[in-house]
Amino acid sequence: MSHMDVAHPYFGAFLLFVITVVAFSATVALSRFVSRSLARLDTEKLKVAIYECGPEPNKQPNRISAQFYLIALLFILFDVEIIFMFPWAVDFKVLGWFGFTEMVLFILLLAIGFIYAWKKGALEWHSIK
Repeated sequence: MSHMDVAHPYFGAFLLFVITVVAFSATVALSRFVSRSLARLDTEKLKVAIYECGPEPNKQPNRISAQFYLIALLFILFDVEIIFMFPWAVDFKVLGWFGFTEMVLFILLLAIGFIYAWKKGALEWHSIK
């Protein structure tokens, strides 16, 4: 077979694979060239520095409140739970009353979790002093 069979069903996938390999190789070669040309050559102090599991810690206090992380965690939790309502909405007619009661129970559990977090003070923002 002396010619390429462009009518083959997997020819497009093969062509994309070849283009991807070429693009990846070119990106790696370009990044190596750029990093070597921009790298600092006076790294002798860095080579003899003490290294134990990362850089030396700074002696500054933590300015970010733990309340920020708690609110972010609650946001992600409720956001992911709300995403579960989209498949239910798509199949609402198919699920019927059973699906409706299941979603009412799901929303009730979400509301209970929200009220619990609210009563515990997890949603109140405290200023840093």
